[in-house]
Amino acid sequence: MSKLKGNLIFGQSGGPTSVINASAAGVFIEALKHSDTIENVYGAHHGIAGILNEDFFLMNEEDSEELELLKYTPSSALGSVRYKLADPAKDDTDYKRMLEVFKKYNIRYFFYNGGNDSMDTVNKISQYMEEHGWEMRAMGVCKTIDNDLVGTDHCPGYGSAAKYVATTLTEVYQDATVYDSPQITVVEIMGRHAGWLAASAALARVAGFGPDLIYLPEVPFTVEQLYKDVDKVLEKKNKVIIAVSEGISDADGVFLAESIGAIEVDSFGHKQLSGTGAVVEDLLKERYDVKIRTLEFSLMQRAAAHLASATDIEEAFNCGAVAVNEAVNGKTGYMVGLKRNYDTAAYDVSYALIPLAEVANAEKAFPSEWINEEGNNVTDDYIDYALPLIQGETEMPKINGLPRFAKLKKVQGGNPTSYLDRA
Repeated sequence: MSKLKGNLIFGQSGGPTSVINASAAGVFIEALKHSDTIENVYGAHHGIAGILNEDFFLMNEEDSEELELLKYTPSSALGSVRYKLADPAKDDTDYKRMLEVFKKYNIRYFFYNGGNDSMDTVNKISQYMEEHGWEMRAMGVCKTIDNDLVGTDHCPGYGSAAKYVATTLTEVYQDATVYDSPQITVVEIMGRHAGWLAASAALARVAGFGPDLIYLPEVPFTVEQLYKDVDKVLEKKNKVIIAVSEGISDADGVFLAESIGAIEVDSFGHKQLSGTGAVVEDLLKERYDVKIRTLEFSLMQRAAAHLASATDIEEAFNCGAVAVNEAVNGKTGYMVGLKRNYDTAAYDVSYALIPLAEVANAEKAFPSEWINEEGNNVTDDYIDYALPLIQGETEMPKINGLPRFAKLKKVQGGNPTSYLDRA
C-alpha cells in the first residue's frame, strides 16, 4: 500500500492521567520522524473542540527537549474536553465541520487519546470520513486510570494511579494506627462502575500496610455488611482502614453518593461522583463512638506524576509511537492496546491493535474471581496481575527540588474560530 501523505492531528480527551502526555510524546516524536509522509504535526487544543474550532498548535515548532519532558508531565498538556458527538445518522453537523477542517488543513492522520467514550468518537469519525470519501487514518491511543477498556490487558495511566493509591495508603497506615485509641479511616478512591483502581489499594499489603476492607462497585453495597465487617476488624485490632470506590451502589444500582443529594451528569451521561467516603463516615458514626476520619484522594490519583511507574511511562509512550507507525503503514480504525504474555514468569507485553468498534462504549469490570468470598477485599491473583504495572521510578527532572514539567510554545497552527459558540 502506498503511503498516504498529509498532515497529522492529535487530541486528548476525558480525564487526565499521570502519563497521558507520555502518549502525546510518543505520537509527536515518532510523527516528526516521518517527514516524508507527515508534513505538519498538530496538537488539538481541547480535543475535538479544538478541531471544530480550528484551534490547534503546530508541534513542529516545539523544542525536542520539551517534547521529551512530556513523558514526565501530568495532566493533558493540550487541554482536554468532554464533548459527545451526536449519532451522524441523526445529526452530522459536527462531522461535516470536521470534514471541512480536515480538507482545509489536509489532515490525513487523526489520533485521539482517551477512554471508551473517546474510542467511540474516533470510531464515528473514522467511519464518517470513509463514507464521505476522505482518505485518512484514524487511530485510538488508550488511556484511563479506571483500567476498564476492553481488548487491552491494562491501560496506560492505571499503573501510575495504582502506584499512587498503594503508596499513599502505606503512608496513611502509619498515621492512622499511631494512637492507642480506636480509629476508623475511610479512603475514597475513583471508579464509577469498575473497581480496578480501588482494588489497587490492596497492593499496599505487599509492603505490610494494606487496608482491612475494600469495597468495589462490582459488589452490591449494604450497610449491614459494612457494620458486620467493621465489627470484626475493630474487635480484633482496634483500628480499621477502609478503601471504598466512589461508585459503590446498592443491589438496584443506586450510587451511595446519590444519598447526599443531586449529582452532576456530564455530556456522556456519566454521573460525577464525589462524597461517597463522607457518606460511609456518616453511616459509621451512627454505630461507632470512635474517631473516624475520611480521606478523598481526588485529583491526585491521576496527577501524581512524581509517583509514576516507569513501566507505565514507557508503555504509554510506546502506544503513541506504535499508533503512528501502524497508521503510516496503512492501518486505520484501531486502538493500540497492550497484550500480556502470561506463559512466561517475567512480565512481558506487546502492542496490539484492537478494532475501535469493539472498544467503543464498552466497559471491562473487575473480575469477580478476584474478589474474596466476603466481597470486602481482593485476592492474591489481583496482586500478581497488578504488581508488575507499578514497577520502576520516574526519571522526572527537578529544579530547586520541584518538578520541571514541559513548557510548550503552543504556536498556533490553525485559524481559531468560535464554531462551537455558533453551533
